[in-house]
Amino acid sequence: MQVRIVEVGPRDGLQNEREIVETQAKIGLINRLSAAGLRYIEATSFVNPKWIPQLADAVEVLNGIEQHPDVTYSALVPNLRGLERVKETRLQEIAVFMSASESHNQKNINKSIAETFPVLAEVVKEAHGMGLRVRGYVSTVFGCPYEGDVPIANSLRVTEALLAMGVYEVSIGDTIGVATPRQVHEKFGALVKAFGSERLAAHFHDTRGTGLANVVAALDEGIRTFDSSIGGLGGCPYAPGAAGNISTEDLVYMLEGMGYRTGVDLPKLLEAGAFIQQELGRDLPSKMLKAHCAAKEA
Repeated sequence: MQVRIVEVGPRDGLQNEREIVETQAKIGLINRLSAAGLRYIEATSFVNPKWIPQLADAVEVLNGIEQHPDVTYSALVPNLRGLERVKETRLQEIAVFMSASESHNQKNINKSIAETFPVLAEVVKEAHGMGLRVRGYVSTVFGCPYEGDVPIANSLRVTEALLAMGVYEVSIGDTIGVATPRQVHEKFGALVKAFGSERLAAHFHDTRGTGLANVVAALDEGIRTFDSSIGGLGGCPYAPGAAGNISTEDLVYMLEGMGYRTGVDLPKLLEAGAFIQQELGRDLPSKMLKAHCAAKEA
C-alpha cells in the first residue's frame, strides 16, 4: 500500500533556524530531496521576510532548484501580497494556513479565525485563477500553547471551511507536539467520519517522543499522507530546545518496515540529511541519521 510523504524540512524546518542558511545550501538540500525520490516538497514560504528572515530568498530558491517534472514544489502563502511574489517563480502549488484555536490564530496571523476565512478564501480563489493547486494547514488541533486542549468542534469547523474554499487537502497539525495515539484516534476518527480520509493529511511533531506512534495511529484511521522534515528539522517556538517535526528518514524506515511503499530511496535520503546537518554544523534529532553517521565513522 502506498503512503505519500510531504517533505516540509526546507520550509517548516529551516524557518526555525536562528542562523541564516545560505541560499545555495537550501537549493542543494531541495535537489538532494528530489533525487531521493520525494515527490512533494514544500520548499519555502512567502510570508513577509520581516517576520521570517530565514525565508526571504524564496524566489531565488525556487528559481535556482532543478525542477523535476514528477515532483510537486510548494510554498506557504499567507495573503495576496505573498501570492504576487509567486508569479516570479515556476511554482505549481501553494499552501495556506490557520489555527484551530483562537489565541494561536491571533498570535500567528494577527486575526481572529472568523477574520481569517475571507482572507484565505481570496488567496485560494486567486491561486486557482493562476492555475495553482492549494493545500491547507490547520494548526493546534491537538493542543494550543495558550488555551491547552482544543475542542474537536474547532478543527471540524476550520477544516470544513478550508475544503469549501477549494483546497484539495487539509493537513491536520500537532503544532506543539502534545498528541498521543489515543488522541489521534479520537481526533482523526471524527475528522475522517466528517470528510473522508482521502482529503486529510497528518502533521506530527516529536516534541515529546510520540511522533511515530501517532503516525501508526493515524494509519489505523485511514490516513495515507504524512508531513515530515529531513533530519527532524524544526522545533517549536513554544518549547525551546524540543525536537521538531517527525524525521523523514525515521518515517520512511518505519513505513517501509511495515510493508508500506513510499517511493523514497533511503540511502539517498540519509545523504540529504547528512548534507544539511553538515551545513548547519550541529547534530539533528533523526535517529536514522544518527545511526547512519555513526556507521560511517565506525
